[in-house]
Amino acid sequence: MNTPTKSMEEIVSLCRRRGFVWQSSEPYGGINGFWDYGPLGTELKRNLKNAWWEDTVLCPPDGPDGHPLQVVGVDCTIIMNPKVWQASGHVEGFNDPMIDCRETKNRYRADQLFVYRQRDDDGTQLMVAFVVGEPDAALKKVNKILRKSVDELQTTSLMDVPVSEYSRVIGPDTKNPGTLTEPRQFNLMFETYIGAIRSEESKSYLRPETAQGIFTQFWNVVDTSRVRVPFGIAQIGKAFRNEVTPRNFTFRSREFEQMEIEFFIRPDDSAEWYEYWRDLRYKWWHDVGLAGDNLQLRDHEPGELAHYAKQGAGTCDVEYRFPFTAPNFGELEGISHRSDYDLRRHAEFCGKGEKLRYFDTERNERYFPHVIEPSGGVDRGTLALLCEAYTPTPDRKGSKCVMQFQPRMAPIKAAIFPLVNKDGLPEVAEKLYKQVRPRYVCQFDVKQSIGKRYARMDEVGTPYCFTVDHETLEQQTVTVRERDTAAQERIPLERVESFLVEKIGG
Repeated sequence: MNTPTKSMEEIVSLCRRRGFVWQSSEPYGGINGFWDYGPLGTELKRNLKNAWWEDTVLCPPDGPDGHPLQVVGVDCTIIMNPKVWQASGHVEGFNDPMIDCRETKNRYRADQLFVYRQRDDDGTQLMVAFVVGEPDAALKKVNKILRKSVDELQTTSLMDVPVSEYSRVIGPDTKNPGTLTEPRQFNLMFETYIGAIRSEESKSYLRPETAQGIFTQFWNVVDTSRVRVPFGIAQIGKAFRNEVTPRNFTFRSREFEQMEIEFFIRPDDSAEWYEYWRDLRYKWWHDVGLAGDNLQLRDHEPGELAHYAKQGAGTCDVEYRFPFTAPNFGELEGISHRSDYDLRRHAEFCGKGEKLRYFDTERNERYFPHVIEPSGGVDRGTLALLCEAYTPTPDRKGSKCVMQFQPRMAPIKAAIFPLVNKDGLPEVAEKLYKQVRPRYVCQFDVKQSIGKRYARMDEVGTPYCFTVDHETLEQQTVTVRERDTAAQERIPLERVESFLVEKIGG
């Protein structure tokens, strides 16, 4: 099934206009790869994190063994002992291949550059590089260079082009060939220094992932909590990666937020638990509003596996078709069998080795537990909710679009309006607003016509609007307007709160 591509430009414009997402440090021209969330974006992001915490930590479904899951939370620091990142392999291996353009001074990730090939009339092979996800721009560029229309071009990864042929490659942002440098490795961790003196001994890093804090506190959790394998440790927090080319709005940023679980299991139970988490995480993203053909599960190819992943075991991504990836997909969450790599490495690097093996009282044996890791991106998830919800409405009077959030995710759950700002209606509406406000984020609005107020709520995704009118004074009823259909019905004034509980949950 072909899903129509939405306009990313229009979505970004709405985010700025309605206060979902703004560029960081905007008065100073911004800073590449960093984004701020406005009032509505903050609520949307918080709703996503709260739903994840409630559904996977506080009240997860039973496991494949039929017993309730044990999952506890931690909140670890952004800066850790630098030996943590030596043990995890990030100091040596957390690199991306980087390419510079000598002419424009632009910088690219080599593995995100593709080239179109075309033989000119004299047999010379032309190669035009473009950033993945921008083939149309490259096609226009080729047509302009050749001065003739080309409908289709052969494409290949720049990583497959020998460096000796770079002299014939035209960079993404230049007209001349031979401006791209040879790829070189670039470590993605942000360096910082601890204390008053900047030296090699005081150097540390901003964490590039939240997982390592969980692994280093595994033994404290076991010692202080009534948890036994199988159990999980969860964390939501900031991570930092000095991306070579941050791009696609908030999809690839230098500062971002993760929601991760490290679920510790007996080694021989890994296949069962991997399937459980794979299916559960896909279903969860579906339930929060990413339904239909835009969501998929994709198994990793052997060449994609991370250094910590167990060969032959499961690794997959929950992916979403963003407007800038269409018709392809972008990663939302990875589910991976990390084996016992991390616990073993930390036990080795801290000098305690085999002493830190977990003791299984049921089996009367010691071992390093294996780990199933569901690791999701909060910012990518929030962006996917925005893209999925965005629905142009050219035929609806007063509004250009409706943000069709799943009600649980909607930043504002209800709006309460007096039909007119007189005749005692504002007082009744404000009383209702104060009644609903302690349980749900809602908005009280008396300005402009009722049609314009409905349109404002459509564009921010409010699922229900309640209007107090003169009939309310006589019959004690209000009009409920449903966002997606614009259908209206009347319900008793006293039923407004229970109506929202029924539709949204408590």
